[in-house]
Amino acid sequence: MPKRKAPGVVSTGITGLNEILRGGLPASNLYMLQGAPGSGKTTAALQFLRAGVEAGESCIYVTLSQTAAELEAIAVSHGWTLDGIRVEELSTSGSVGEADDQSIFLTADLRLDETRKAIEAAIEEHKPRRLVYDSLLEIRLITGDSPRFRRELIGFKSFLAKRNVVALLLDTQTPGYDRSGEEVEGLAHGVIRLDKALEEYGGVRRRVEISKMRGVPVADGYHDMAIREGKGVVVFPRIMPSTAAEATKPELIKSGVAALDDMFGGGQEAGTTTLVIGQSGTGKSTMSSLYATAALERGETVALFLFEERLETFFRRSEGLGMQLRQFHKDGKLILRDFNPNEISPGEFGQIVQDAVTQNNARVVVIDSLTGYLNSLPHREKAVRDIQSLLKFLARSGVLTMLIVAQHGLIGQNIGIDVDVSFLGDTVLLLRIMEHEGRLRRNITVVKKRHGPHDLNIQELLIESGGVSVVSYNPLPDPK
Repeated sequence: MPKRKAPGVVSTGITGLNEILRGGLPASNLYMLQGAPGSGKTTAALQFLRAGVEAGESCIYVTLSQTAAELEAIAVSHGWTLDGIRVEELSTSGSVGEADDQSIFLTADLRLDETRKAIEAAIEEHKPRRLVYDSLLEIRLITGDSPRFRRELIGFKSFLAKRNVVALLLDTQTPGYDRSGEEVEGLAHGVIRLDKALEEYGGVRRRVEISKMRGVPVADGYHDMAIREGKGVVVFPRIMPSTAAEATKPELIKSGVAALDDMFGGGQEAGTTTLVIGQSGTGKSTMSSLYATAALERGETVALFLFEERLETFFRRSEGLGMQLRQFHKDGKLILRDFNPNEISPGEFGQIVQDAVTQNNARVVVIDSLTGYLNSLPHREKAVRDIQSLLKFLARSGVLTMLIVAQHGLIGQNIGIDVDVSFLGDTVLLLRIMEHEGRLRRNITVVKKRHGPHDLNIQELLIESGGVSVVSYNPLPDPK
Protein backbone atom coordinates (compact mmCIF):
# COMPACT_ATOMS: atom_id res chain seq x y z
CA MET A 1 0.00 0.00 0.00
CA PRO A 2 1.51 3.40 -0.96
CA LYS A 3 2.34 5.80 1.82
CA ARG A 4 -0.09 8.65 2.26
CA LYS A 5 1.33 12.11 1.66
CA ALA A 6 1.46 14.52 4.55
CA PRO A 7 -1.24 17.21 4.40
CA GLY A 8 -0.35 20.31 2.41
CA VAL A 9 2.20 18.66 0.13
CA VAL A 10 2.26 17.89 -3.60
CA SER A 11 3.92 14.89 -5.17
CA THR A 12 7.06 15.46 -7.22
CA GLY A 13 6.14 12.52 -9.44
CA ILE A 14 9.64 11.13 -8.93
CA THR A 15 10.12 7.71 -7.37
CA GLY A 16 12.22 8.03 -4.22
CA LEU A 17 12.28 11.83 -4.09
CA ASN A 18 8.95 12.05 -2.24
CA GLU A 19 10.41 9.72 0.39
CA ILE A 20 13.40 12.02 0.91
CA LEU A 21 11.01 14.98 1.19
CA ARG A 22 8.82 13.15 3.73
CA GLY A 23 5.87 13.05 1.36
CA GLY A 24 6.43 15.76 -1.25
CA LEU A 25 6.85 19.50 -1.72
CA PRO A 26 5.01 21.87 0.65
CA ALA A 27 2.18 23.40 -1.39
CA SER A 28 1.97 26.94 -2.84
CA ASN A 29 5.67 27.71 -2.86
CA LEU A 30 8.51 28.43 -5.27
CA TYR A 31 11.29 25.87 -5.74
CA MET A 32 14.53 25.78 -7.70
CA LEU A 33 15.83 22.72 -9.52
CA GLN A 34 19.52 23.21 -10.24
CA GLY A 35 21.96 21.17 -12.30
CA ALA A 36 24.36 21.10 -15.22
CA PRO A 37 23.14 20.42 -18.77
CA GLY A 38 22.17 16.76 -19.08
CA SER A 39 21.63 16.24 -15.37
CA GLY A 40 17.92 15.44 -15.79
CA LYS A 41 16.20 18.75 -14.97
CA THR A 42 13.75 18.73 -17.89
CA THR A 43 12.81 15.09 -17.35
CA ALA A 44 12.23 15.72 -13.64
CA ALA A 45 10.15 18.80 -14.46
CA LEU A 46 7.91 16.82 -16.81
CA GLN A 47 7.40 14.20 -14.10
CA PHE A 48 6.42 16.96 -11.69
CA LEU A 49 3.77 18.24 -14.11
CA ARG A 50 2.55 14.75 -15.05
CA ALA A 51 1.93 14.09 -11.35
CA GLY A 52 -0.18 17.24 -11.33
CA VAL A 53 -2.17 16.11 -14.36
CA GLU A 54 -2.85 12.76 -12.65
CA ALA A 55 -4.14 14.70 -9.63
CA GLY A 56 -6.52 16.66 -11.88
CA GLU A 57 -4.55 19.92 -11.67
CA SER A 58 -3.96 22.53 -14.36
CA CYS A 59 -0.27 22.60 -15.38
CA ILE A 60 1.86 24.92 -17.51
CA TYR A 61 5.41 24.45 -18.83
CA VAL A 62 6.94 27.86 -19.68
CA THR A 63 10.04 27.38 -21.82
CA LEU A 64 12.62 29.85 -23.05
CA SER A 65 15.37 27.28 -23.65
CA GLN A 66 13.57 24.44 -25.46
CA THR A 67 10.89 24.14 -28.09
CA ALA A 68 7.63 22.32 -27.61
CA ALA A 69 8.83 19.73 -30.15
CA GLU A 70 11.91 19.04 -28.05
CA LEU A 71 9.79 18.59 -24.94
CA GLU A 72 7.51 16.25 -26.85
CA ALA A 73 10.54 14.20 -27.95
CA ILE A 74 11.73 13.84 -24.35
CA ALA A 75 8.27 12.70 -23.28
CA VAL A 76 7.99 10.21 -26.15
CA SER A 77 11.40 8.73 -25.30
CA HIS A 78 9.87 7.59 -21.99
CA GLY A 79 6.56 6.51 -23.47
CA TRP A 80 4.77 9.59 -22.11
CA THR A 81 2.63 12.30 -23.67
CA LEU A 82 2.19 15.98 -22.87
CA ASP A 83 -1.57 15.59 -22.65
CA GLY A 84 -2.89 17.93 -19.98
CA ILE A 85 0.29 20.03 -19.92
CA ARG A 86 0.08 23.40 -21.62
CA VAL A 87 3.36 24.48 -23.17
CA GLU A 88 4.00 28.24 -23.31
CA GLU A 89 6.95 28.68 -25.63
CA LEU A 90 8.89 31.95 -25.73
CA SER A 91 11.20 32.34 -28.70
CA THR A 92 13.74 34.91 -29.87
CA SER A 93 13.24 34.05 -33.52
CA GLY A 94 10.61 32.76 -35.89
CA SER A 95 7.08 33.94 -36.47
CA VAL A 96 3.97 33.91 -34.40
CA GLY A 97 1.96 30.71 -34.76
CA GLU A 98 -0.91 29.08 -33.01
CA ALA A 99 -1.53 25.52 -31.91
CA ASP A 100 -4.13 23.77 -29.80
CA ASP A 101 -1.77 23.04 -26.94
CA GLN A 102 0.71 25.91 -26.98
CA SER A 103 1.16 29.63 -27.49
CA ILE A 104 4.25 31.21 -29.10
CA PHE A 105 5.21 34.74 -28.07
CA LEU A 106 7.59 36.40 -30.49
CA THR A 107 9.76 39.10 -28.96
CA ALA A 108 12.37 40.65 -31.22
CA ASP A 109 14.86 41.49 -28.47
CA LEU A 110 13.15 39.42 -25.75
CA ARG A 111 12.87 42.41 -23.47
CA LEU A 112 12.34 41.46 -19.88
CA ASP A 113 9.03 43.29 -19.48
CA GLU A 114 7.53 41.57 -22.52
CA THR A 115 8.64 38.18 -21.23
CA ARG A 116 7.12 38.89 -17.82
CA LYS A 117 3.83 40.08 -19.32
CA ALA A 118 3.57 37.00 -21.55
CA ILE A 119 4.08 34.61 -18.62
CA GLU A 120 1.71 36.48 -16.32
CA ALA A 121 -0.97 36.59 -19.02
CA ALA A 122 -0.72 32.82 -19.51
CA ILE A 123 -1.02 32.24 -15.76
CA GLU A 124 -4.01 34.55 -15.45
CA GLU A 125 -5.75 32.85 -18.36
CA HIS A 126 -5.16 29.19 -17.46
CA LYS A 127 -4.87 29.47 -13.66
CA PRO A 128 -2.38 26.63 -13.20
CA ARG A 129 -1.87 24.77 -9.94
CA ARG A 130 1.64 23.81 -11.06
CA LEU A 131 4.14 25.66 -13.20
CA VAL A 132 7.61 24.90 -14.57
CA TYR A 133 9.83 27.78 -15.71
CA ASP A 134 12.67 26.67 -18.01
CA SER A 135 15.08 28.27 -17.43
CA LEU A 136 16.54 31.02 -15.24
CA LEU A 137 19.70 31.09 -17.35
CA GLU A 138 17.90 32.97 -20.13
CA ILE A 139 16.52 35.51 -17.63
CA ARG A 140 20.04 36.07 -16.30
CA LEU A 141 21.24 36.85 -19.81
CA ILE A 142 18.34 39.26 -20.40
CA THR A 143 18.72 41.19 -17.16
CA GLY A 144 22.47 41.52 -17.50
CA ASP A 145 23.17 42.21 -13.82
CA SER A 146 22.58 40.38 -10.54
CA PRO A 147 20.52 43.03 -8.65
CA ARG A 148 18.01 43.34 -11.48
CA PHE A 149 17.82 39.57 -11.83
CA ARG A 150 17.12 39.22 -8.11
CA ARG A 151 14.40 41.92 -8.21
CA GLU A 152 12.76 40.13 -11.14
CA LEU A 153 12.61 36.88 -9.18
CA ILE A 154 11.18 38.64 -6.10
CA GLY A 155 8.38 40.12 -8.21
CA PHE A 156 7.67 36.77 -9.89
CA LYS A 157 7.58 34.98 -6.54
CA SER A 158 5.08 37.49 -5.18
CA PHE A 159 2.89 37.13 -8.28
CA LEU A 160 2.81 33.33 -7.94
CA ALA A 161 2.20 33.37 -4.17
CA LYS A 162 -0.98 35.41 -4.60
CA ARG A 163 -2.31 32.76 -6.97
CA ASN A 164 -1.31 29.68 -4.93
CA VAL A 165 0.89 28.28 -7.69
CA VAL A 166 3.51 25.61 -6.95
CA ALA A 167 6.38 26.68 -9.22
CA LEU A 168 9.52 24.77 -10.18
CA LEU A 169 12.22 27.03 -11.65
CA LEU A 170 14.92 25.23 -13.61
CA ASP A 171 18.37 26.74 -13.08
CA THR A 172 21.10 25.57 -15.46
CA GLN A 173 24.49 25.60 -13.77
CA THR A 174 27.16 26.41 -16.34
CA PRO A 175 30.88 26.09 -15.47
CA GLY A 176 32.70 29.35 -14.95
CA TYR A 177 29.59 31.53 -14.69
CA ASP A 178 29.97 34.19 -12.01
CA ARG A 179 26.87 34.09 -9.78
CA SER A 180 28.25 36.26 -7.00
CA GLY A 181 25.75 38.77 -5.68
CA GLU A 182 22.66 36.87 -6.84
CA GLU A 183 21.81 34.99 -3.63
CA VAL A 184 18.69 33.70 -5.36
CA GLU A 185 18.57 30.47 -3.34
CA GLY A 186 17.36 32.54 -0.39
CA LEU A 187 14.21 33.46 -2.33
CA ALA A 188 13.15 29.87 -2.90
CA HIS A 189 11.28 27.75 -0.38
CA GLY A 190 13.46 24.85 -1.42
CA VAL A 191 16.44 24.07 -3.63
CA ILE A 192 17.02 20.66 -5.24
CA ARG A 193 20.36 20.02 -6.92
CA LEU A 194 21.02 17.34 -9.52
CA ASP A 195 24.64 16.25 -9.83
CA LYS A 196 26.20 14.49 -12.81
CA ALA A 197 29.76 13.17 -12.75
CA LEU A 198 31.81 11.01 -15.11
CA GLU A 199 34.16 8.75 -13.20
CA GLU A 200 37.44 7.37 -14.54
CA TYR A 201 35.60 4.24 -15.65
CA GLY A 202 32.05 3.02 -15.77
CA GLY A 203 28.91 4.97 -16.56
CA VAL A 204 27.83 8.44 -15.54
CA ARG A 205 27.06 8.75 -11.85
CA ARG A 206 24.03 10.85 -10.96
CA ARG A 207 23.07 12.13 -7.52
CA VAL A 208 20.48 14.43 -5.99
CA GLU A 209 20.75 16.68 -2.95
CA ILE A 210 18.06 18.64 -1.14
CA SER A 211 20.27 21.58 -0.29
CA LYS A 212 17.40 23.57 1.21
CA MET A 213 13.80 22.88 2.21
CA ARG A 214 12.02 25.11 4.70
CA GLY A 215 9.95 23.40 7.37
CA VAL A 216 10.67 19.83 6.24
CA PRO A 217 13.12 17.46 8.03
CA VAL A 218 14.53 16.03 4.79
CA ALA A 219 17.07 13.22 4.51
CA ASP A 220 20.03 15.47 3.80
CA GLY A 221 23.19 14.63 1.87
CA TYR A 222 23.58 13.03 -1.54
CA HIS A 223 21.27 10.29 -2.78
CA ASP A 224 22.00 8.21 -5.89
CA MET A 225 19.69 8.63 -8.85
CA ALA A 226 19.35 7.44 -12.43
CA ILE A 227 17.43 8.29 -15.59
CA ARG A 228 15.63 5.20 -16.85
CA GLU A 229 13.67 4.73 -20.05
CA GLY A 230 9.98 4.64 -19.28
CA LYS A 231 10.50 5.78 -15.69
CA GLY A 232 12.39 9.05 -16.08
CA VAL A 233 14.32 10.24 -13.04
CA VAL A 234 14.46 7.62 -10.29
CA VAL A 235 15.96 8.45 -6.88
CA PHE A 236 17.39 5.88 -4.49
CA PRO A 237 17.18 7.32 -0.97
CA ARG A 238 20.21 6.74 1.19
CA ILE A 239 19.65 3.83 3.56
CA MET A 240 18.30 4.80 6.96
CA PRO A 241 18.77 1.75 9.23
CA SER A 242 16.42 3.20 11.85
CA THR A 243 13.47 2.86 9.43
CA ALA A 244 13.52 -0.92 9.72
CA ALA A 245 11.20 -2.56 12.21
CA GLU A 246 13.24 -4.12 15.01
CA ALA A 247 12.98 -7.92 14.98
CA THR A 248 12.82 -9.30 18.53
CA LYS A 249 12.33 -13.04 18.08
CA PRO A 250 15.65 -14.93 18.45
CA GLU A 251 16.10 -17.56 15.81
CA LEU A 252 18.85 -19.97 14.77
CA ILE A 253 19.42 -20.38 11.05
CA LYS A 254 20.42 -23.92 10.05
CA SER A 255 22.58 -24.90 7.08
CA GLY A 256 21.21 -28.41 6.65
CA VAL A 257 24.62 -29.87 7.55
CA ALA A 258 24.59 -30.84 11.25
CA ALA A 259 28.37 -30.77 11.71
CA LEU A 260 28.53 -27.25 10.25
CA ASP A 261 25.70 -26.04 12.49
CA ASP A 262 27.54 -27.49 15.50
CA MET A 263 30.55 -25.32 14.66
CA PHE A 264 28.28 -22.29 15.17
CA GLY A 265 26.92 -23.55 18.48
CA GLY A 266 23.75 -24.88 16.88
CA GLY A 267 23.37 -22.50 13.96
CA GLN A 268 23.74 -18.90 12.90
CA GLU A 269 21.57 -16.20 14.40
CA ALA A 270 18.99 -14.16 12.53
CA GLY A 271 19.79 -10.46 12.43
CA THR A 272 23.54 -11.03 12.04
CA THR A 273 26.09 -10.76 9.24
CA THR A 274 28.45 -13.58 8.30
CA LEU A 275 31.59 -13.01 6.27
CA VAL A 276 32.62 -16.07 4.28
CA ILE A 277 36.29 -15.44 3.50
CA GLY A 278 38.60 -17.54 1.36
CA GLN A 279 40.72 -17.93 -1.74
CA SER A 280 39.43 -19.07 -5.08
CA GLY A 281 38.20 -22.65 -4.99
CA THR A 282 37.71 -22.92 -1.23
CA GLY A 283 33.93 -23.28 -1.46
CA LYS A 284 32.69 -19.80 -0.61
CA SER A 285 29.85 -19.77 -3.14
CA THR A 286 28.97 -23.33 -2.17
CA MET A 287 28.35 -22.07 1.37
CA SER A 288 25.90 -19.50 0.03
CA SER A 289 24.06 -22.14 -2.01
CA LEU A 290 23.96 -24.41 1.05
CA TYR A 291 22.28 -21.88 3.33
CA ALA A 292 19.97 -20.73 0.53
CA THR A 293 18.79 -24.28 -0.11
CA ALA A 294 18.16 -24.97 3.59
CA ALA A 295 16.13 -21.77 3.98
CA LEU A 296 14.10 -22.43 0.85
CA GLU A 297 13.29 -25.95 1.99
CA ARG A 298 12.03 -24.45 5.26
CA GLY A 299 9.61 -22.37 3.20
CA GLU A 300 11.49 -19.07 3.59
CA THR A 301 12.31 -16.53 0.89
CA VAL A 302 15.97 -16.05 -0.05
CA ALA A 303 17.59 -13.18 -1.99
CA LEU A 304 20.89 -13.93 -3.67
CA PHE A 305 22.80 -11.24 -5.57
CA LEU A 306 25.57 -12.28 -7.95
CA PHE A 307 28.39 -10.01 -9.11
CA GLU A 308 30.79 -12.58 -10.54
CA GLU A 309 28.63 -15.48 -11.69
CA ARG A 310 25.90 -15.85 -14.28
CA LEU A 311 22.53 -17.25 -13.27
CA GLU A 312 22.97 -20.39 -15.37
CA THR A 313 26.44 -21.00 -13.91
CA PHE A 314 24.99 -20.67 -10.42
CA PHE A 315 22.22 -23.17 -11.13
CA ARG A 316 24.57 -25.72 -12.72
CA ARG A 317 27.12 -25.49 -9.89
CA SER A 318 24.38 -25.95 -7.30
CA GLU A 319 22.83 -28.86 -9.21
CA GLY A 320 26.23 -30.55 -9.34
CA LEU A 321 26.07 -30.67 -5.54
CA GLY A 322 22.51 -31.98 -5.43
CA MET A 323 20.87 -28.59 -4.77
CA GLN A 324 17.85 -28.12 -7.06
CA LEU A 325 17.04 -24.40 -7.01
CA ARG A 326 15.47 -23.64 -10.40
CA GLN A 327 11.92 -24.35 -9.30
CA PHE A 328 12.28 -22.12 -6.23
CA HIS A 329 13.38 -19.34 -8.58
CA LYS A 330 10.39 -19.90 -10.87
CA ASP A 331 8.05 -19.87 -7.87
CA GLY A 332 9.47 -16.53 -6.67
CA LYS A 333 10.83 -17.90 -3.39
CA LEU A 334 14.43 -17.50 -4.60
CA ILE A 335 15.10 -13.90 -5.64
CA LEU A 336 18.16 -14.23 -7.84
CA ARG A 337 19.80 -11.29 -9.61
CA ASP A 338 23.09 -11.01 -11.46
CA PHE A 339 24.56 -7.57 -12.06
CA ASN A 340 27.00 -5.77 -14.24
CA PRO A 341 28.60 -3.87 -11.35
CA ASN A 342 29.60 -0.93 -13.57
CA GLU A 343 25.93 -0.21 -14.25
CA ILE A 344 24.59 -0.01 -10.71
CA SER A 345 25.21 2.55 -7.98
CA PRO A 346 25.43 1.76 -4.26
CA GLY A 347 22.14 3.57 -3.71
CA GLU A 348 20.27 1.55 -6.32
CA PHE A 349 21.71 -1.74 -5.07
CA GLY A 350 20.73 -0.86 -1.49
CA GLN A 351 17.18 -0.13 -2.67
CA ILE A 352 16.95 -3.49 -4.45
CA VAL A 353 18.08 -5.34 -1.32
CA GLN A 354 15.67 -3.41 0.90
CA ASP A 355 12.78 -4.19 -1.45
CA ALA A 356 13.62 -7.91 -1.28
CA VAL A 357 13.20 -7.73 2.50
CA THR A 358 10.29 -5.31 2.87
CA GLN A 359 8.23 -6.43 -0.15
CA ASN A 360 9.17 -10.10 -0.51
CA ASN A 361 10.01 -10.93 3.13
CA ALA A 362 13.44 -12.41 2.36
CA ARG A 363 14.92 -13.97 5.51
CA VAL A 364 18.36 -14.82 4.11
CA VAL A 365 20.32 -12.39 1.92
CA VAL A 366 23.56 -13.37 0.16
CA ILE A 367 25.92 -11.01 -1.70
CA ASP A 368 28.32 -13.01 -3.88
CA SER A 369 30.73 -11.48 -3.92
CA LEU A 370 31.23 -8.33 -1.91
CA THR A 371 34.75 -8.18 -3.34
CA GLY A 372 33.50 -8.06 -6.93
CA TYR A 373 30.97 -5.38 -6.03
CA LEU A 374 33.51 -3.14 -4.29
CA ASN A 375 36.13 -3.59 -7.01
CA SER A 376 33.72 -2.21 -9.60
CA LEU A 377 33.23 1.11 -7.80
CA PRO A 378 35.54 4.13 -8.08
CA HIS A 379 35.17 5.03 -4.38
CA ARG A 380 35.35 1.75 -2.52
CA GLU A 381 35.74 3.30 0.93
CA LYS A 382 32.42 5.14 0.52
CA ALA A 383 30.80 1.99 -0.82
CA VAL A 384 31.89 0.14 2.33
CA ARG A 385 30.10 2.77 4.42
CA ASP A 386 26.99 2.34 2.29
CA ILE A 387 27.14 -1.42 2.77
CA GLN A 388 27.53 -0.90 6.53
CA SER A 389 24.27 1.08 6.63
CA LEU A 390 22.56 -1.63 4.57
CA LEU A 391 23.77 -4.33 6.96
CA LYS A 392 22.38 -2.42 9.93
CA PHE A 393 19.02 -2.23 8.17
CA LEU A 394 19.08 -5.98 7.50
CA ALA A 395 20.11 -6.73 11.08
CA ARG A 396 17.20 -4.71 12.48
CA SER A 397 14.91 -6.62 10.09
CA GLY A 398 16.04 -9.97 11.53
CA VAL A 399 17.73 -11.12 8.30
CA LEU A 400 20.75 -13.41 8.13
CA THR A 401 23.16 -11.75 5.70
CA MET A 402 26.07 -13.59 4.12
CA LEU A 403 28.86 -11.67 2.41
CA ILE A 404 31.23 -13.64 0.22
CA VAL A 405 34.72 -12.09 0.44
CA ALA A 406 37.50 -13.25 -1.88
CA GLN A 407 41.14 -13.30 -0.82
CA HIS A 408 43.80 -12.68 -3.44
CA GLY A 409 46.75 -14.99 -3.86
CA LEU A 410 46.86 -18.77 -4.10
CA ILE A 411 47.81 -21.64 -1.85
CA GLY A 412 49.63 -20.62 1.29
CA GLN A 413 51.25 -17.38 0.14
CA ASN A 414 50.46 -13.70 -0.39
CA ILE A 415 47.00 -14.18 1.03
CA GLY A 416 45.09 -11.00 1.81
CA ILE A 417 42.04 -8.82 1.20
CA ASP A 418 42.24 -5.61 -0.83
CA VAL A 419 39.80 -3.75 1.42
CA ASP A 420 39.47 -4.58 5.10
CA VAL A 421 35.83 -5.47 5.68
CA SER A 422 36.31 -7.79 8.64
CA PHE A 423 34.63 -5.30 10.96
CA LEU A 424 31.37 -5.76 9.03
CA GLY A 425 30.83 -9.30 10.23
CA ASP A 426 29.26 -10.57 13.43
CA THR A 427 30.54 -13.97 12.34
CA VAL A 428 33.59 -14.81 10.25
CA LEU A 429 33.84 -18.17 8.49
CA LEU A 430 37.33 -18.77 7.09
CA LEU A 431 37.87 -21.24 4.25
CA ARG A 432 41.38 -22.33 3.23
CA ILE A 433 43.17 -24.82 1.00
CA MET A 434 46.28 -26.80 1.93
CA GLU A 435 48.34 -29.45 0.18
CA HIS A 436 48.55 -32.91 1.73
CA GLU A 437 49.97 -36.07 0.19
CA GLY A 438 49.60 -34.89 -3.37
CA ARG A 439 46.11 -33.45 -3.10
CA LEU A 440 44.36 -30.32 -1.94
CA ARG A 441 42.26 -30.31 1.22
CA ARG A 442 39.73 -27.68 2.15
CA ASN A 443 39.69 -26.42 5.74
CA ILE A 444 36.86 -24.57 7.47
CA THR A 445 37.07 -22.56 10.69
CA VAL A 446 34.72 -20.27 12.60
CA VAL A 447 37.14 -17.47 13.43
CA LYS A 448 34.64 -15.16 15.11
CA LYS A 449 31.10 -15.23 16.44
CA ARG A 450 29.84 -12.29 18.48
CA HIS A 451 26.74 -13.99 19.84
CA GLY A 452 27.04 -17.28 21.69
CA PRO A 453 29.63 -20.07 21.67
CA HIS A 454 31.37 -21.48 18.61
CA ASP A 455 33.88 -24.20 17.75
CA LEU A 456 37.47 -23.00 17.30
CA ASN A 457 38.69 -26.30 15.84
CA ILE A 458 39.79 -26.56 12.23
CA GLN A 459 37.54 -28.95 10.33
CA GLU A 460 37.75 -30.38 6.85
CA LEU A 461 35.20 -29.29 4.25
CA LEU A 462 34.27 -31.93 1.69
CA ILE A 463 32.52 -30.78 -1.48
CA GLU A 464 31.46 -33.77 -3.54
CA SER A 465 28.87 -34.61 -6.17
CA GLY A 466 26.59 -35.97 -3.46
CA GLY A 467 26.64 -32.79 -1.42
CA VAL A 468 28.60 -30.94 1.24
CA SER A 469 29.89 -32.33 4.52
CA VAL A 470 32.14 -31.27 7.38
CA VAL A 471 34.37 -33.84 9.11
CA SER A 472 36.99 -33.79 11.83
CA TYR A 473 40.30 -32.70 10.45
CA ASN A 474 42.97 -35.43 10.35
CA PRO A 475 46.34 -33.78 10.97
CA LEU A 476 49.51 -34.67 9.11
CA PRO A 477 51.17 -37.83 10.42
CA ASP A 478 53.88 -37.50 13.02
CA PRO A 479 57.26 -37.54 11.20
CA LYS A 480 58.61 -39.88 13.94
